[in-house]
Amino acid sequence: MVLKTEKCAFSGLRVYPGHGTRLTKIDSTTFLFLNGKSKKMHAQKKKPAKLAWTTTYRKAHKKDIEASTRTKKRRVNKSAFTRSLVGASLEVLAKKRNEKPEVRAAARDAALREIKARAAKKKGAKK
Repeated sequence: MVLKTEKCAFSGLRVYPGHGTRLTKIDSTTFLFLNGKSKKMHAQKKKPAKLAWTTTYRKAHKKDIEASTRTKKRRVNKSAFTRSLVGASLEVLAKKRNEKPEVRAAARDAALREIKARAAKKKGAKK
């Protein structure tokens, strides 16, 4: 069974059938109030947006927003940016990255041979 609820003219809360009071002004504008508190606040010409317990205040101050209506902030993915290192400039780094694997392997072998030769020379000098 679905109950037809109406909104309180002041607080914005739901008014169920058989509850609340209706105020009709001389200019035939009607207001439905949930309770006496809402009716009195309306009579005092208080602004619902300034009272923390009203729905208008809660909407204005972004309180209890449903998770379904809240949108996630989109993060901008930063693109990769290459910077020069202390010893090498951008051009040197780009050249090294683009060189063929065979050239790189040959350079590695040459460096290993040099290290081994230095170690052997050092060992020979000790004896």
